[in-house]
Amino acid sequence: MKRIAKLSFFYSMLGLFLGAFYREFTKINGFTGKTVLSGLHPHVLVLGAFFFLIVLLLEKSFELTKNKIFNKFFITYNIGLLLTVIMMAMRGCIEVLNLEISTMIDSSISGMAGLGHIIITIAYILFFLILINRINDADNK
Repeated sequence: MKRIAKLSFFYSMLGLFLGAFYREFTKINGFTGKTVLSGLHPHVLVLGAFFFLIVLLLEKSFELTKNKIFNKFFITYNIGLLLTVIMMAMRGCIEVLNLEISTMIDSSISGMAGLGHIIITIAYILFFLILINRINDADNK
C-alpha cells in the first residue's frame, strides 16, 4: 500500500509542477494561443494522483496486490502514462516555441503518444480483471 500512496504523491507533485511549467513557459515565451501543455496538469492529476488514490482505497478493501498480475498492471500503467505525458510535453513545447518540425518527427510524436494511450488501455483491462477477480474471491469467502 505504501508503494501506491507514494506513487500517488509523485503524480500529485508532477501534476502541480507541470501546471506551473505551463503557466510560466507560455508567459516567458509570450504565447497566448491554445497548446497541449494546458492538458498536462489535469491529465497527470486525474490519471496519476487521483487514479492511484482510488487504487489505494480498493487495495484496502480487496487486497488487489495479492493478484499475481498486479505488478504487470502497475508497470504497464506507469509506462503508458509517462510515455503519454512526455509526448504531450514535447508536442506542447513545440507548439509554444513555434518550431518547424519535419512530417516524420510530427508523425513520430503522434505515434508515440498513441502508443502510450494503447499501453494505458491494456493496463486498464488488466486492472479491471484484477478487480473483478478479487471481488469474486471476496464474495466466495
